[in-house]
Amino acid sequence: MSVATGPTYAIPIEETLDGVLGYEVLEVGADRARARFEVANRHRQPFGLVHGGVYASLAEGLCSGATYLHVQAEGKIAVGSSNHCSFLRPVFEGTVTADARAIHAGRTTWVWEVDFHDAQGKLCAVARVTLAVRDAG
Repeated sequence: MSVATGPTYAIPIEETLDGVLGYEVLEVGADRARARFEVANRHRQPFGLVHGGVYASLAEGLCSGATYLHVQAEGKIAVGSSNHCSFLRPVFEGTVTADARAIHAGRTTWVWEVDFHDAQGKLCAVARVTLAVRDAG
């Protein structure tokens, strides 16, 4: 995951799960974030469809990164506390896009909802991610 004006992390993004899976962040705003990935074998489970863990990983990485960009000026970080995904339709190929919206932006927790759409614009998965906001040190 990369954002043009993003932070410096302890580990290069390309060496993290987000980097290995090739997620591309499209935008990060005050209460919204978008990302996508092009389906490849690294995203598939043995039957050929996108693995549920790919959705969960993208949801948490996107929402954690977006929250961090909002809280870093206060010396805070954002880490996953809860991640619940529901898989609605299988995806075998094409581009999957994640649209995240913050539904709670508190002092110690943020909650996001994420919709995943396939290349035809059909809803294929949804996620709710809760993040803990903690001191960076």
